Order: sequence, then C-alpha cells, then structure tokens
Amino acid sequence: MLRAEAIDLYYGASRALRGVSIGAEKGRITCLLGRNGVGKTSLLRALMGLARIRGGRVAWEEEDITGLAPEDRARRGIAFVPQGRDIFPLLSVEENLKTGFAPLRRRDRAVPEEIFSLFPVLSDMLRRRGGDLSGGQQQQLAIARALVTRPRLLILDEPTEGIQPSIIKDIERVIRMLGQRGDMAILLVEQYYEFARALADDIAVMDRGEIVLRGKKDELAEDAVRRHLTV
Repeated sequence: MLRAEAIDLYYGASRALRGVSIGAEKGRITCLLGRNGVGKTSLLRALMGLARIRGGRVAWEEEDITGLAPEDRARRGIAFVPQGRDIFPLLSVEENLKTGFAPLRRRDRAVPEEIFSLFPVLSDMLRRRGGDLSGGQQQQLAIARALVTRPRLLILDEPTEGIQPSIIKDIERVIRMLGQRGDMAILLVEQYYEFARALADDIAVMDRGEIVLRGKKDELAEDAVRRHLTV
C-alpha cells in the first residue's frame, strides 16, 4: 500500500535521510526502530509531505504522491500521530476529535462509536479540555483523532514516549486490534524493542539516516537489532 523508494532528505547542507526505502502493507504492522536522532521522524515527515525530499519517491496505493501536500495525503486515507501528540490544549476532547473531520466528506463527519470502545476513558472526558488530560490520555486522544479520519494507513511516531505503563498496555492492545482487523496498514516508529516486537509483523532498523536492517520479525536476530538501539 505504501512504498517509499530511495528517499533523500536534507536540512540545509545536512543530509538527514540517505536513500531510505520502506513499505507498509494492509493488515500488517511495520515497526521502524532506531536511536534518537537517526532520522525516524524525518522519514515520517517526508512520508506525510511535511518535509520536502530531494530524491526518491513516495507511492500510495500505486499512485505517486511525492508532490502532494499533507492535506491531500490525509484525504487519501493517510493519518499521522506525531511525536508529542500535538492536541489542541484549549479545545475540549470532543472538539479535538472533531478536528479529524477536516479531510472527510460532509456525510462522513461523525465520530465513530468504535472510538469509545477502543478508548473508553475518552467517553467520560468529552467536555474536558485537552490540556487538562494526563500525557497518556492525550496520547489516546491523539490516536483517536487520527482514527476519526477513517485511515487506511496509520502512522504513529513513538506513541509510548513519556506514557505510564498501564496506558502503554492499553495503546498496545488498540494497535494490535487495529492490525488484526486487516483493513489498515500501520507504520509504527519506536525506540523500545520489546514494545515493537510484541506488535510487529515486519521490522526495519535505522542508523545514521539509513535502513541498516529489515525483515519479518522472526527472521531478525534480537542481538543484531539491539546493537543499533543501544547508545
């Protein structure tokens, strides 16, 4: 469904991505692992059109979307949950969810009931401001807002960062359920091998702006992966 081929990305004279290729398929969870600063978030920004690439191409459902703006990629069914969540702190939980209506046709602009079965805590907090939620609750809200757009590709940038263990378990459960449903491709960026391994069908590992390991989860040796995750 998603194919990024030979992506080169620069910030000024600094080369952040070096010929990176990666894919994500419907019904599978692809985990991208790597230490801080190796280019994981830069790659996601390139996939979403938030950073202009200098070389390579991005294809989605066999359409070249390399030149499309982020909002046009969202209209094609790509949803992004950024690192840091980026919810609107002064808007209520319900209003935050409704910002997910932006790429939808008018007749589809309703919050699916499934959102509240996936994240029951949100149904009790609809009138609370986003900024009053805990970090873990904000992360659940950010994922829920992405799901409001009815994505066929869900991209998550380090959803466990700064989250208490109990909510990490809830987020893991939701991601696994979405992957098992079979109608969505999921690309998950993580630093923590245990979390990624519990969920992944496929794993890619980045180091210094390049993919240095890739394969099905069970085909990769744990020590080879961990070698690129330790400082």
